[in-house]
Amino acid sequence: MNRLYQSIKLRPYGVSVALIGAVTLVGLGLHDLVGYRVVAFMLLVSVSILALLYDIRPVIAAAIGSALIWDLLFIPPRFTFTIGSTEDQLLLLTYFVVAIIHAVLTMKIRHEQKLAREKETKASQLKFYNALLNSLSHELRTPITTILGATDNLLTNKSSISDKDKEELLQGISTAALRLNQQVENLLSMSRLESGVFKIKPDWVDVRELIYTTVQRLEPGISKYRLSIFIPETMPLVKLDVGIMEQVLYNLLNNILQHTPEGTDIIVNANYDDSQLTLSISDTGKGFPEAELQRVFDKFYRVNGSKPGGTGLGLSIVKGFVEAHQGTVKLRNLPLSGAEFVIAIPTEASYLSGLKNE
Repeated sequence: MNRLYQSIKLRPYGVSVALIGAVTLVGLGLHDLVGYRVVAFMLLVSVSILALLYDIRPVIAAAIGSALIWDLLFIPPRFTFTIGSTEDQLLLLTYFVVAIIHAVLTMKIRHEQKLAREKETKASQLKFYNALLNSLSHELRTPITTILGATDNLLTNKSSISDKDKEELLQGISTAALRLNQQVENLLSMSRLESGVFKIKPDWVDVRELIYTTVQRLEPGISKYRLSIFIPETMPLVKLDVGIMEQVLYNLLNNILQHTPEGTDIIVNANYDDSQLTLSISDTGKGFPEAELQRVFDKFYRVNGSKPGGTGLGLSIVKGFVEAHQGTVKLRNLPLSGAEFVIAIPTEASYLSGLKNE
């Protein structure tokens, strides 16, 4: 349907000739039954349809052409440009004026609609950037303040600080830097998705390596949870954008770390079947409110009752990156406790790595 619409938009004069010609043929067939005045309404309707699709020039051309055709083929005496009565002369003039006015008014309406859409888009963009700045102001300021305070303490009191305190300050700097880096990565990722020019670069990926590399990035925090990873021995190499998928897994796992207590079970499953890679990440936390399951992937959305921290970008980035792979990501609450994210991505596979048991 989109291709047909684009084709129509690219050939306004050709479509105008075709539509007026088709209506003319129908009018010739019905002329004896309905009369030439009804044919005028049929032609006027066709000009109105064209006015909804195109700018004013092809519509005016169609109005002039249809008026001449109506005069030549339908108004008595037929097959001449002579008009037999004053009433028909006025009728032809009225037809032409109505067609032109309709084209001009429709053009103005479409122009106003375009301006309204542009205004709405600008307002939406302004709202987006305001929300972005507001949500990031705290998230960026907090780790920066931590880093500045810790480094200032180390520099001004380096001779009097114990080794244990130095270790704690350095650990705080590291944690804050990682948090700051993650927020910057999310911001850059959302910017790439919003730009509309984002493209993935798929290559052969070892899913086992992808998962364990991502887990290592979450140390030492994830070590406080009971993590289980299940990957079949026959798991093949698959084609993915490894950097993008690493961030997808990082954001999902980090979301669990942020919203479930330490000691929670985290289960990661990977499977490849019927040309589709399936990754699931579940936990035994309290899950999500049922009413909010469909909203968690929205930009800046944070579940009610969430603890301070976070911008609400992580899961929306997950959705955007998975869909860039032509895949889907779904969330559901588990029957007993916790929640599960399931990613399904259609992709090629290769067993040349020797992972498949013959």
